[in-house]
Amino acid sequence: MRKLIAGNWKMNGSLAALDEADAIAVAAVAHPAVDVALALPATLIAAAAARSPGLAIGAQDIHASDSGAHTGCLSAAMVREAGARFTLVGHSERRGDQGESNQDVWAKTVAARRHGLGVILCVGETADERDAGRAARVVQAQIEQGLPDDADGDWLTLAYEPRWAIGTGRTPSVPEIEQIHAVARAKLRALLGDRGGAVRILYGGSVTGANAGEILGIADVDGALVGGASLTAAKFAPIVVAGAATAH
Repeated sequence: MRKLIAGNWKMNGSLAALDEADAIAVAAVAHPAVDVALALPATLIAAAAARSPGLAIGAQDIHASDSGAHTGCLSAAMVREAGARFTLVGHSERRGDQGESNQDVWAKTVAARRHGLGVILCVGETADERDAGRAARVVQAQIEQGLPDDADGDWLTLAYEPRWAIGTGRTPSVPEIEQIHAVARAKLRALLGDRGGAVRILYGGSVTGANAGEILGIADVDGALVGGASLTAAKFAPIVVAGAATAH
């Protein structure tokens, strides 16, 4: 299975910052054994898609409806028209800051699929849930309730991002990552049968060039969803290199 290294710029970036995307595209072309993607602010999607053909450019979120009275929101059709090839759904910051539920995530995933967008569906537990021994159950429920019946690895990717590790510099141990990825894979297979084995599972949460090689070598870790380290080529390219080195 090909590794996917996906960056999420969050609410960062400007047209001038697309010079970094250009440099990341150079790294992607230099390492064709790994897929490279960037989820950008909506204001940058069209420009990035036009100038960085070596990258898969995506959105960070969509609305579940195709149109309507949803001020400030963007539909799947809108971001696809702008040049997005995929979208994130259910990111931990959307679940935490905007109160998105598993049902919201399911509806957005269905909408993205309806308009031909790929989806990176994010799951992960809070610190309180982990401390209570509920991490596996939370992730299983998020997958079960957020996954459409027709989910397929051709368009769906799962990303495990423990919410307590996002932007904190804290990273779970190798056994902790391995355990949740195994749980996620088992749930995918239980829900989708053989198709569940073809869905890539990314790890996200304080991934850096220093720890990427170890993380990407863990069983059932099929790539990484990278936050802050994706904002510059100097920090992101080493993660792409690590992905290529662990490709098989």
